[in-house]
Amino acid sequence: MKDHSSHDGHSNHNSHGGAQPGGLAVSEHGYTLELDSTLLAAGVRPVSFRVIGPDGLAVTEFAAEHEKKLHFIAVRRDTAGFQHVHPVMDEKGTWSVELALEPGDWRFFADIHPVGHGGTMTLGIDAAVAGPYDPRPLPEATKVARIGAYTVALDGELLPGLASELTLTVSRDGRPVTDLQPYLAAYGHLVALRVGDLGYLHVHPEGAPGDGATAPGPEIAFMAVAPSAGTYRLYLDFQHEGVVRTAEFTVRTTAPAPHSDAAPEHNHHAHSSHTHHAHH
Repeated sequence: MKDHSSHDGHSNHNSHGGAQPGGLAVSEHGYTLELDSTLLAAGVRPVSFRVIGPDGLAVTEFAAEHEKKLHFIAVRRDTAGFQHVHPVMDEKGTWSVELALEPGDWRFFADIHPVGHGGTMTLGIDAAVAGPYDPRPLPEATKVARIGAYTVALDGELLPGLASELTLTVSRDGRPVTDLQPYLAAYGHLVALRVGDLGYLHVHPEGAPGDGATAPGPEIAFMAVAPSAGTYRLYLDFQHEGVVRTAEFTVRTTAPAPHSDAAPEHNHHAHSSHTHHAHH
């Protein structure tokens, strides 16, 4: 169980129809992610950084997306240790946040919408955490993740190059959870990373709390597009009884159905997975 924050990505402005993953570059559209140090000690540590704008100065004005001006994601290169947090910015544009870091190579992502820029972008940067590194094998694909008393089932196919619906169903002690709490303007936030390069996919929630149609569980629906065939790691953050928990899955893309004249139907079988971390 992790009691950190989370979000669901907004539109990705990497062009190419929005299907290309973000976070593969440290600089985009003249904006650059700059860490105070890319060499870090293991443990619960403060990490500080800035977003440098096209004028060479630290950006201090950001438009809020999903109730936050910056969403920060940390994950080790072996996909362990996922954390989705919201740093605090000082008046000079330096952001700081505490992360729980195990030794190894890490990737940090900043999801931002600088004021004056046309939309959201995701910048990514590597950092090295000192100490003996014990990389973990990629968890097997499964359809169920367990986090303490909670079970999250994943339904739906992740299709290369095509939008598809993913539905995650939350239960506790075998009973459906029907009182999920709104968190950052949604009942759940899903981050997807491509295994191999950690390309960051923006996944869009279906509906929103208070829209008169979206129920507070047990199902949370998302639309996702895999930019390519391959394996992806999915991280669902949801809030229940005041605690944010993260369910993790390993998903392999499946071949899209043959084209027909009919509108494509959403398939509701999942290659998913499980993992469950207890960092925090």
